[in-house]
Amino acid sequence: LPGYEGSSPVRVGNAATQQRQLDVYGEVMDALHHGRQHGVDAEADGDAWELQRVLLDFLESAWKEPDEGIREVRGPRRPFTHSKVMAWVGFDRAIKDSHRFGLDGPVDRWRAIRAEIHDEVCEKAWNANRNTFVQYYGCDDVDASLLLLPLVGFLPATDERMLATVAAIERDLSVDGFIMRYPHDESSADVDGLPAGEGAFLPCTFWLADNYALAGRRDDALAAYERLLSIRNDVGLLAEEYDPVAGRLLGNFPQAFTHVGLVNTAYNLSDARSATPRRVAGPQ
Repeated sequence: LPGYEGSSPVRVGNAATQQRQLDVYGEVMDALHHGRQHGVDAEADGDAWELQRVLLDFLESAWKEPDEGIREVRGPRRPFTHSKVMAWVGFDRAIKDSHRFGLDGPVDRWRAIRAEIHDEVCEKAWNANRNTFVQYYGCDDVDASLLLLPLVGFLPATDERMLATVAAIERDLSVDGFIMRYPHDESSADVDGLPAGEGAFLPCTFWLADNYALAGRRDDALAAYERLLSIRNDVGLLAEEYDPVAGRLLGNFPQAFTHVGLVNTAYNLSDARSATPRRVAGPQ
């Protein structure tokens, strides 16, 4: 049974329910961290910090393991860079919350793990031959999720390694100014199990605009942002993906993830004159 205009494969269910995606733990930690920063009483029922402590206990050993990652790979598990970075985020946010809000925990141990993750990623996810961070340890391909490294505070957007990674993503993943998730050719079937060819995943282009803004490339950031705004439908909504060749929106519609990217980029553009953007949290 084909999908819209013969789209395939059409799948029933979601294999991700049985997968290991280590990045989600960092996402939960980051969400609770930002909630506390903005006045949400995460301890109102006494369970939030206890939950976070349990997640960190798990991550203390799990972060070293391969997983299916943000891409929900259908092939073997891999040491995905994004997953490692989000594990770093988990410990980083716990350290900050413990300090700011007086929450109890083994902060010295968390600091040591945070430093270990950071050192490993900077060593093993960096491909010196290609002069870029890569999708997973030992590979040659970039991935748009690498654009999140400055956005979560792992490295400054002005770090030479990030500037080089952005340049590699521009070379390898840009189609008419829109960013693909990763190189999508015949070899990518080993990653996602899909045939070659897909639309540009719109949140990724917002992430590129964020990197431009945080690196001081305001004109480039504004151009990317306006390019994205130009493809909205008649009521201002965006989909999950965009086909630059056919010039039409694709995938889930409307896509909340895309609109979150729109809001974040608008914020970064409004704050681009700041030497240290407020939304980026670095190590302490």
